Amino acid sequence: MEELVLADRPVWLLLTIAAVAIVILLVLIIKARLHAFFSLLIVAVATGLAAGIGVGDVIDVVIGGFSTTVGTVALLVGFGAVLGRLIETTGGAQVLADKMLDTFGEQRAPLALAVASLFYAFPIFLDAGFIVMLPVIYTVARRLGGSFMLYVLPSIASFMMMHALLPPHPGPTAAATVMGADIGLVVLMGLLIGLPTWYFGGYLVARAISKRFPDTPVPALLGEPREVPAEERPAFGAIVIVLLLPLFLIFFNTAFSTLEAQGTVSADNLAFQISRLIGATPVALALSALLAMVLLYVIPRRRRGQQVGGLLEELVDDALAPVCSIILITGAGGAFGAILTETGIGEEVANGLDALGLPLIVAAYLVTMAMRIAQGSATVAATTGASIMAPAIMAGDFSTIAVAAMVITIGAASIGWSHVNDSGFWLIGKFCGFDTVTTFKTWSVVGTSISLVGFALSAVVFVIAA
Repeated sequence: MEELVLADRPVWLLLTIAAVAIVILLVLIIKARLHAFFSLLIVAVATGLAAGIGVGDVIDVVIGGFSTTVGTVALLVGFGAVLGRLIETTGGAQVLADKMLDTFGEQRAPLALAVASLFYAFPIFLDAGFIVMLPVIYTVARRLGGSFMLYVLPSIASFMMMHALLPPHPGPTAAATVMGADIGLVVLMGLLIGLPTWYFGGYLVARAISKRFPDTPVPALLGEPREVPAEERPAFGAIVIVLLLPLFLIFFNTAFSTLEAQGTVSADNLAFQISRLIGATPVALALSALLAMVLLYVIPRRRRGQQVGGLLEELVDDALAPVCSIILITGAGGAFGAILTETGIGEEVANGLDALGLPLIVAAYLVTMAMRIAQGSATVAATTGASIMAPAIMAGDFSTIAVAAMVITIGAASIGWSHVNDSGFWLIGKFCGFDTVTTFKTWSVVGTSISLVGFALSAVVFVIAA
């Protein structure tokens, strides 16, 4: 797309336009009950025109933002939904739930789900990993009863913390690269800061919020629950293989990408090239879904002499149909975020904050937070915040630990303050069956709590290590 020429608008007017746009969007969705897909696209176009994007360009920006977001999300959500549906339909989720409850006990079920989510979230991006975990969360929630919030919010907190603070997730990885930080040290610092951040800012806050929603039902997004007879359920080992395959493939890709960046292996290395193909998250999930079809569905049914044929095709159709609306809404959220990005609101505010002479660690948090609020994407916020702060870091004589703490601060700022221009806001909210107000009270509050606690802890480390 050619560079856009925007009408000159003062920063205060752009901020006013953005604030009014968000208010109108919430009124359309909450009060007028207009579908979020239409609301987001209508407000995106109107905001672009009001902010000075030309009539001939505004639709291109909307389509560009929509297609970029959908191109990223659709494959992850599609393959993740199929994998989740296979685990649910074959009784695999029941096997995992039984094993988890036998090991940890019913009273510790929310904590067990949250800890399992921490491990699963390490290499897999938030949206894809969460979708795969959903069938297990659904099954445990149905088995034990009570509010769905009690089981899903702690897991959400786990995925949010890992996504914000730990490489190989894109935000902290990009921030570490831009600022010249040691990736290995960032991983170590991310764990040392991230685990207490997750527990105090995520898990405990999620448990407290869940008490305010005592009657939230379990969604039937992946289909109505069906009790699979014990003799027809897959083996625990088969399910573990299916779930661990994407982790192994993504780690394989991460390891060789790191070796290639360090010059240990060349770009022409066969293993490196293979890792780039099969270790990409969409491909890893696709291969896992195909393996699940074979191990969890085709082989067991043939052993029992049951039909496979068109039933597998129907199962995939049943998995994909409910997520189409979610993909479209998520894409529309990306379009709205793209409009706000093109106006330059975030960069104007971020540059202004950077020039105020604040303590460096505070400025890094506020600059990244401004980008997060303005355009929605955690990855873009972390990358931009790191780019703005990198000259000051590189000009100073900071220890490697202090630089790593700065990266964690930027990551923490990028996960909080989520609202309607964040595609994750819509993706997670819809998969959990939350309305817009409930998503604000849960997803947004948990993310902001993680953000603040992560910033506080990383700021202490920065001050000590600087």
